[in-house]
Amino acid sequence: MTLAHRLSDQAEIIAQRHLSTAGIAVQTKIDGSPATAADHEIEQALRSMISREHPADAFLGEEFGAHGSSTHRWIIDAIDGTASFLAGEPEWSTLIALEEHGSVSMGMVSAPALHRRWWAACGSGAWTSTYPAHPAAPPQRLTITGATKLHEARIGIWPPPSRLSEADRAMAAELAARAAQTRPALDWGAPQPTCPPPPKPSTGSGTCHGALLVATGHLDAFLLLGAGPWDIAALVPIIKEAGGAFSDLSGTRETNTKAALFSNISLHGQILDTWR
Repeated sequence: MTLAHRLSDQAEIIAQRHLSTAGIAVQTKIDGSPATAADHEIEQALRSMISREHPADAFLGEEFGAHGSSTHRWIIDAIDGTASFLAGEPEWSTLIALEEHGSVSMGMVSAPALHRRWWAACGSGAWTSTYPAHPAAPPQRLTITGATKLHEARIGIWPPPSRLSEADRAMAAELAARAAQTRPALDWGAPQPTCPPPPKPSTGSGTCHGALLVATGHLDAFLLLGAGPWDIAALVPIIKEAGGAFSDLSGTRETNTKAALFSNISLHGQILDTWR
């Protein structure tokens, strides 16, 4: 965890340096999402730091893929929310996870522009605090609560319908029809947007990823479709240590999946039953 904080510090230094420049070089990846020079530099810097301290460990990053083979693997998303980063909006983060023997044992989400971090390690609870930490504001332990019935639940879904396949839109629409409300509040069965693209589910004041809204009590569940392991891994121990549940849509607890469901324990099975 100490190393994860140091990795987050380094990522923040690099990101802020790029933000202070006149323009940020942008590339469009195969999936249509943006990647910047900051994404690339952060991932390379964190990989180098990990390699120096744990040379036997493997590494998986969104930008440059997998390196090495080991029972210990670091999974990194240098900038989650690159579009927000480019737009000068605060809700972007660096996601850091450590996987041991196939299970994620540690996760950290660092949101420098929000001055906040969230983290968890197996058996140690899930926590959040302002960062840099203030002596008068010690870390707060996260405990998931919320609705116990699907028809009463507040559920986040991402990405929006226009970016989903027909099959994924149908799944999202089925879930939205059974929940009390969704965030964003959209017609999840519509293939084309009827309004400007919505932002990611967010409180606007301290969380930059939908699963964190579950961990902090703002949502009862969050469904992420079309995800990579770097989008998911850091969030798994945070949700689990806060008392929640994670799986793909078949109930398998693997981060190498295209769909991830985070929720309180009471709702998890009810949501999975939606598609069975």
